[in-house]
Amino acid sequence: MKLSFTKMHGCGNDYIYLDCRQGGLPAQVQEWSVRLSRRRLSVGADGIICICAPEKPDADATMRMYNADGSEGRMCGNGIRCVAQYLYTHGVPKSTLEIDTASGRKTLRRLKEGYWQVEMGRFSAMAADLPAKGLGAGPLVNVPLTVFGAPFTVTCVSMGNPHCVVHWDKTTEPLPTGGALAAIGPGFEKNSAFPERTNTEFVTVESPTHITMRVWERGSGETLACGTGACASVSAMVLQGLCPRGEPVTVSLLGGELTVTVRDDDSVLLAGPAETAFEGTAEV
Repeated sequence: MKLSFTKMHGCGNDYIYLDCRQGGLPAQVQEWSVRLSRRRLSVGADGIICICAPEKPDADATMRMYNADGSEGRMCGNGIRCVAQYLYTHGVPKSTLEIDTASGRKTLRRLKEGYWQVEMGRFSAMAADLPAKGLGAGPLVNVPLTVFGAPFTVTCVSMGNPHCVVHWDKTTEPLPTGGALAAIGPGFEKNSAFPERTNTEFVTVESPTHITMRVWERGSGETLACGTGACASVSAMVLQGLCPRGEPVTVSLLGGELTVTVRDDDSVLLAGPAETAFEGTAEV
């Protein structure tokens, strides 16, 4: 069977996009996500995102996302901007789009060509919202966590999916990436404190309005960018008094830059690019 797809990315956070508005969600999508996400051996991606028909009359589409290990995710900030860009260029040319996700309705606004802003909803640092256990009820700000026998101080934030943010002291050693991140990332992701696993961000603060971040995503490992991770990281720095509310904060990632604004009511705006890499077909 030939499967038609569009490869898109937001700051290098790349997914295989399937237009399922007519045919519905494929029964084999989790299997395909594992097979097609393998880099150098297949299409290569952080997973598959399905653009499905709206389930509610006031929505423009429904997003379903699957990680490279086949597990279904609740939300992807980079992915949903690409969904908006795809819709805009494939039959829904609206500058404001309403897209439903497993973590609720998201409103997106087109700021310029290939550049979208997402209303990500409110963040939470309460244990029940992540979920997290054994760390207290929250807010989970600067709480101790042991990973592979080593002590860390973390701030835990839900953006509709769970995040564990580590404020990294850049004066001692550089942010972990590559083999260094692979050596500790799974210890956070599968830590017993996070019954549904967690995404983990390592952050240095360059200035009050500029942070640098590296990410280990649950189900995908290290990625070049993570939109919900950028939102969680800025929110965590706001809770620690290191970044301001109401001002755009630049987040530098391996794949580019995103802009995050945490407002007074704990709602978060995420802005960044959405780009098409190529279209193709795969044998499945």
